[in-house]
Amino acid sequence: MNTEAVIGRVRRQLQEGGLRGCLLVRDLHTGDEAGIEPDTALPSASLVKVPLALATAERVRRGELDGAARLDVRPGRSTALGPTGLTRFRHPVRIAVDDLLYLSTCLSDETAADALFGLTPPAHVTALLQELGVRGISVRHTADELSDTPVERFGTGQAHLAHALAIDAGTSGRGHRVPQLDTTRANTGSARAWVDLLAGLWEPTSIPAETAASVRGLMLHNVLRQRLTPDFASDATRWWSKTGTLLNLRHEIGVVEHADGGAFAVAVLTESLVPAAAQPGADALMGQAARTLRDHLRQL
Repeated sequence: MNTEAVIGRVRRQLQEGGLRGCLLVRDLHTGDEAGIEPDTALPSASLVKVPLALATAERVRRGELDGAARLDVRPGRSTALGPTGLTRFRHPVRIAVDDLLYLSTCLSDETAADALFGLTPPAHVTALLQELGVRGISVRHTADELSDTPVERFGTGQAHLAHALAIDAGTSGRGHRVPQLDTTRANTGSARAWVDLLAGLWEPTSIPAETAASVRGLMLHNVLRQRLTPDFASDATRWWSKTGTLLNLRHEIGVVEHADGGAFAVAVLTESLVPAAAQPGADALMGQAARTLRDHLRQL
């Protein structure tokens, strides 16, 4: 089956599963790639914690920050079921910058991320990305805004109403009544931009090798692995990843390395058209779509 036919089949499968998808899979050795709307920018949700980790790790490498320095961090405010780490703590803690990096990236801890944003604000992160040759990713706000959405205002028993608002309140130009979903105000990136970032981390040129290795190490130990992991993790592969979730957005980016030497960067950004918080079928469909594109590239 040619590339166009494979992409058409994947697009139909996503649509039938209630997902709009922006995907890109790239062979990191040959540069061959296959995707669906890879240049469409979507809100990043927790994917923003990867560029935050990159900026923090680079500042540690430069000596601007000390990874062993400990910060006093107040507990998070969230009462929702999803948040992890410091966001669910009840008492203040003192914790090192390196450990905040682990919590922010591997556990997607918003309180840890905001402690890091306190050291390197969004505008500084964006400037560092530009300096390191990373294009197409905008960092405009901190992580605490991700926990101030209609979901928290409606309450857990009415989560479907928040998701219905997320689905229906957008504009054709990707503006939105929910600020975190408005691409002119939110942290954003396209599937191509995320794959370019992954490529820069795996084959560093403008990103210093030490910094790239630090971020790869964090992504290897990501504990939120319910989406693409079942389709990419095996005894014959290694899988590095980061997820992002916000209202009807479900994202994951990562790199899979095969025992035969093959390596593929993957970015799957989706918007669900189903007003429900728990959608394990959508997570599974994301993995299947990405694997189909990866399998096709391996056969070229």
